[in-house]
This record gives sequence, structure tokens and C-alpha cells, in this order.
Amino acid sequence: MNAPRHRKLRSRDIAPYLFIAPFFVLFFVFGVFPLGFSVWLSLHQWEPAAGLSAMRWVGLDNYVFALTDPWFHRSLWNTLWFAVVSGVPQHLVALPLAYFIQCRLKRSRNLAVGAYFIPYITSSVAIALIFATLYSKDYGVINAALQVLGLKGNIDWLGDAAYTKPAVAFVVFWRYLGWNVVLYLSALQVIDNDLYEAATLDGAGTWKQFWHITLPLLRPMIFFAVTLTLIGNLQLFEEPFILVDVEKGVASSVMTTAIFMYRLAFSDGDFGTASAVSWILFLIIAALTWLNSKLFQREGDGHGAR
Repeated sequence: MNAPRHRKLRSRDIAPYLFIAPFFVLFFVFGVFPLGFSVWLSLHQWEPAAGLSAMRWVGLDNYVFALTDPWFHRSLWNTLWFAVVSGVPQHLVALPLAYFIQCRLKRSRNLAVGAYFIPYITSSVAIALIFATLYSKDYGVINAALQVLGLKGNIDWLGDAAYTKPAVAFVVFWRYLGWNVVLYLSALQVIDNDLYEAATLDGAGTWKQFWHITLPLLRPMIFFAVTLTLIGNLQLFEEPFILVDVEKGVASSVMTTAIFMYRLAFSDGDFGTASAVSWILFLIIAALTWLNSKLFQREGDGHGAR
């Protein structure tokens, strides 16, 4: 009489694990296994066309080769350049812009936010095609506007190394500005309006309210937004890859580490070194994220001491 009961209890205990098993299977197949295989691959020399049996153990040679490769150094410099030039202005513009929308635009706030957010959700290919037309040397609107203003109007924005990098940086800035505006605006809406009313009664103007009320209360969101921008810009791939022809000599001026990794794997067939580069980039992102966290933590301690 007890045996059937034990069987039912056993089935009942196993059932929850069967329901959540698909998640763990998918997580292992598409999450854990690729990461583990990438680490293993970074320690080997391998050409996929030759099959798994062609993998040859090289230890840390791939890491040494990547760290001593001048092209890797150039790609890393380009990546850091884009992170600073396109990332810093995003927050310097997005934060006051979000504050202006929150304070001044009451009825049209959602419309303004939607207009700024559209580039973020637009396809990268569509954005690249639009800006490729705008940057056209002979028929581009930008050069036409410069000619109307009496300035140099035959600039080859995507073919001259002196202009290609700033042109791509502007596209990155323009695309992700709206995302940061939405982040800051969501944080601004949580701040209690009574604080601003009390500050107004005490004679504090808009600038003092922004500096002494808004900024301190936005510190957690600023840290979050800056961290996302840091991680995203250090993995920059789509905009420079689509806008600039990889066959042109000027492509090296916008070759980020992600593009360098892609070319190692799919152009040169060196998947081992490409995996090593990916883990070096991961360590750089982790180190800079940790440094960013420490800087914000130190600023918060200093603000509390005052």
C-alpha cells in the first residue's frame, strides 16, 4: 500500500525540476558552453575548416601575440578614443537635456522623449545608410550646408582619415543620446518635487537647484548610465563597420577592438587569437568598470563628508 504513495511523491518532487530543466539546458548550451569553449579556444591554434581534430595547443601564445601586435594597439586606441569622444558628450548633453524636458516641457514631454529615443531603436543598417547619404562627398546635405555657409564643402567624410573618425563618433553620439535622456528622465521623475519647492522658497535659482538637489540625487543613475556607456563603447562594432568600407585604407582609423577581433576570426581564420582578444577586451572592460565604481564611491564619500 505504501509503494504507490512513494512513487507519486517521487514524481511530484521531480516535476518542478522537469519544468525548469529547459532553461538550464538552454543556458548551458548557449551561455556556459560558449564561454568555456572560448577560453579553451584561446589557448589553441585552430582553423575551423580543418575540424576540431586540427586544434593545436599553444598555451598563452595567442595572448602574447595579441598584446604585442601593433594592430591590436591601434584598435584599442581607436576604441578608447570613441569611448571618450562619443561617450562623454552623451552624458554632458543628455543630463541637462533631460532636466530641461522635465522642467519645461509638460504637455509635449512624451513626444520629445520619443523623438530622441527613436535613433536608439532604429536599425543600425538604416542609420548607416542615412548617414552615408548625409556624409556623401558630392551630394551630401552636410557638404551642401557648408557650401551655403561659405565653408569648405567637398569634404570626404568617410574616405579621409582626418574626418572619418569624428564622423563615426558623431553617429554613435547621436544614436545613444536618447537612451541616456530616457535614463536620466526616469530618475528625475522620482525626485520629490517638494525639495524644489522648498529650495525656491529659500531663494535658490534653477542652477543652484540643479547643482545641489538634482545632481546629488542622480548619482546612482549617473553611475549606471556611465557604466552602460563604457561597456557599450568598448564593444563598438556596428557603426564603424557599416559606415566605412573595410577594404579602404581609411578603415584602420576606425578599426575598433571588436572589428579587429572579427577580422582575425572571419578574414584571417585565426579563431584562437580572436578568442584571446575577446578575453583581453573583457578584462579591460571589467577593470575600467571597477575603476568607475571606485571613482563614484569616492566622490560619494567626499560629498557625504562635506
